[in-house]
Amino acid sequence: MSGDVFVDVDRVAARLRSEPDTLRFIEVRRDDGEAGPDHHLPNASVATLTGDLSRSDAPPTAGKRPLPHVDDLQAALRRWGVDEDSTVVVYDYDGSFVAARAWWVLSWAGVRDVVILDGGLPAWLAAGHPVGPLATDTRPGDVTVTGGHLAQLDAEQAAALADAGRLLDARTPDAFEAGHIPGAGLASSRDTVDADGTLRDADTLRALYGITSDAADVPGLYCGGGVAAAHGVATLAHLGIAAPLFVGSFSAWSADPVRPVARTPAGQLGRAT
Repeated sequence: MSGDVFVDVDRVAARLRSEPDTLRFIEVRRDDGEAGPDHHLPNASVATLTGDLSRSDAPPTAGKRPLPHVDDLQAALRRWGVDEDSTVVVYDYDGSFVAARAWWVLSWAGVRDVVILDGGLPAWLAAGHPVGPLATDTRPGDVTVTGGHLAQLDAEQAAALADAGRLLDARTPDAFEAGHIPGAGLASSRDTVDADGTLRDADTLRALYGITSDAADVPGLYCGGGVAAAHGVATLAHLGIAAPLFVGSFSAWSADPVRPVARTPAGQLGRAT
């Protein structure tokens, strides 16, 4: 599945039947205390944004969810049984937003083949595919990660893109209007999925982001804490477009008292202007 981003549940189920040992399922949750769903993909491991996919020893100006230390992330991946040649399927149960953040972190780290289960657990259950218990006593994996494999923005770079009309806020209109980076446009990641949580068609997605064939039109993305924007980056990657992510996002921007905050109406969804 290398090269793909969002993958249909039927395709993953077929791979599970034919090559089960090559797959590693990771169920992604926001917080360590989150109870999780009643059902799981077979032998899935659990990862949390707070406990596994970010770190707690960074200053507020690094944002709500700063990237994890590479050594800690590698230890977690090996604990989940991820090998160098594994296909890692990340999923959640609410629109694939936190799963997309996991996809971004793992791809940034250098995991070779990581995909998002399109529609997540609800789509898997609706299709009647098998469920099972979470993984226990998993054989340690051998994956090695290094970091730096996806493009990032810092606050200065985000400001420059906003000035150029090429920075998009991936939050909801209400969150955008409550405070955003001056000059940013709005392309809510909630508008990238249908009612069933699966990704919308390519033409609709391109229209949302205002994408043309001109490489100069590629936007940078941010949100509140780097989750919704990671979903936007994953969506663009699914279209073959490599967009940078402001990992710290507005939580980092607003923690710096010298950074201005705009509170203008959202206006029309789409490209920044």
